Amino acid sequence: MARPKARARVKRLRDPRVWLGLAVTGFALWLAFRDVSWSLLGRNLTRTNWWLLLGVSLPAYLAAVWLRAWRWRVLARGVAEVPAGAAFRATAVGFLVNNLLPLRIGELVRAWWLARELRSSLPALLGTVILERVIDAVFLLGIAPFVIGNEIGKGVLAAAAAAPLLATLALRRWPGPVLSLVRRVAGLVLSPARSDRITGIAGAVARGVASLRGGADLARVVVSTALLWGVVSAIPFWAAIEALGIELGGPFASLRAALLTLVWVAAAVALPAAPGFFGPYHAACRFALTPLGVPKELALAMGTLAHGTFWIGTTLIGLVALRGATGRLREAVSGAELEQATPASGASLRP
Repeated sequence: MARPKARARVKRLRDPRVWLGLAVTGFALWLAFRDVSWSLLGRNLTRTNWWLLLGVSLPAYLAAVWLRAWRWRVLARGVAEVPAGAAFRATAVGFLVNNLLPLRIGELVRAWWLARELRSSLPALLGTVILERVIDAVFLLGIAPFVIGNEIGKGVLAAAAAAPLLATLALRRWPGPVLSLVRRVAGLVLSPARSDRITGIAGAVARGVASLRGGADLARVVVSTALLWGVVSAIPFWAAIEALGIELGGPFASLRAALLTLVWVAAAVALPAAPGFFGPYHAACRFALTPLGVPKELALAMGTLAHGTFWIGTTLIGLVALRGATGRLREAVSGAELEQATPASGASLRP
């Protein structure tokens, strides 16, 4: 058993994407902590209201995992009837793996985990995971214009949100012609292998969209996504701001700053990075808050607290959901790595 594990580790270390992620993490950490007074950063951290921070953030992360699992059940209805417990366990384990292993492989692990538990189709479930990514991107790009101040940027973000939304709607209405068009256009500018990968991504999204059952399911997805990103995911950032006593001009200003930081962090963690999003997360918090007049040491203290509660909270939730099934987790990671190598599905989930 030790030899296959060693081979897997060597293979992972030889993957150029791992080293790219480490390089991005190193650069992001430099951007975040350059010209910072470490003593002032430490003093800011010591004044934290830990009861407020932990008492608000940890339940919010538990609610976020539950909301994601509930939305995934809706998206997966066309594939299988997913019990609430199974969806929650798979989602929580996915967060755990993303916190500990590179290449965002936790997204594949959670699909593999649920497919094995339900004896369902892995490619179809992968389609729903990719659709989740599209939905999240559309919503975050949609709320970004309301929290940024640059008018040109607002127009660009609105257009960026409209593009994937229209493409997804087209895939639902005309899946065959749209996939044929994607293959034809991709074949003009890309190699056959890359063209197959792009078409595989579009096909997986089409499968996910097809799993929605009418307007009621669409409404459930919209409401759960709005709650997830517009409320629950912003709460830990608000809690970190309040726990440090950062004055931004009132409750509404603090809420706007929390949403702005959420948008920055969501964009930053989409980049290749080391496991757990160390680096990009901190840099995003600094660049979100310093234009609002927050000193860089205080912005980084907020980012450090928000990231720490995220990492610890989601890791603990994943460990509880795992409940000692480490053998199954190893099997899930191995299965996800194998799936990641296939052009039509796993490649679409690479960062």
